[in-house]
Amino acid sequence: MNKNQIQNSIEKSYKHVRYYFMRLPIITRYLVIALMGFFLLGQFVDLSFFVLKKFGLGFNPIQLVAYAFLQYDFMQLLFNVLAIWMFGYQIEEYWGTRRFATFVVVTILATALAHLLLGSLFAVGMSGLVFALLLAYGMMWPEREIYLLLPPIPVKAKYLVMIYAGIMFLSILSSRGGFLSHLAYLAGPLSGYLLIQYWRGKPPFNRSSKVKKKGRLYRYK
Repeated sequence: MNKNQIQNSIEKSYKHVRYYFMRLPIITRYLVIALMGFFLLGQFVDLSFFVLKKFGLGFNPIQLVAYAFLQYDFMQLLFNVLAIWMFGYQIEEYWGTRRFATFVVVTILATALAHLLLGSLFAVGMSGLVFALLLAYGMMWPEREIYLLLPPIPVKAKYLVMIYAGIMFLSILSSRGGFLSHLAYLAGPLSGYLLIQYWRGKPPFNRSSKVKKKGRLYRYK
């Protein structure tokens, strides 16, 4: 393969990636951009101000959201970006931008508050939201088959979600922080579950399963 062929191959790959990236719904796209942007910026600039810290140890309200966009390392970044790309965009397309944005903010804030209440010295990462997305996807489409790249076989969503969540949790356990700090990340899926149940009108909430909004009826499985 000569130089021109290599260059043409790179250009085609770039166009394909850009095409599929621009097709992502707006919140999912900006989450991916923000995660990668903060990670690259952190290689050159000290972002410790945005790390979520305990009260009295440098806490600032902006950290309640900003902490989620900082990552321990490249592997955590990779897992989070892939999960948001794979699962987040389908959920956002199904729910719509506003509802998906609400889900993102609620799960990020719930995880932050859990860290503060459980006494975590510091916290970074979007794992709370990612766990919540995995739970939401598994709740809505448990029997949907997703084709893996390696190995190239179909796997039902409910199994893939459990496998992915297991890998994520093991990754968190191997990172810095104590048991309570790791446990706080489960506030993400818990708050996400309660929010979905609220929208569905199912226990522990008592509301109609049909939500009228802008002339449309939204049904939740």
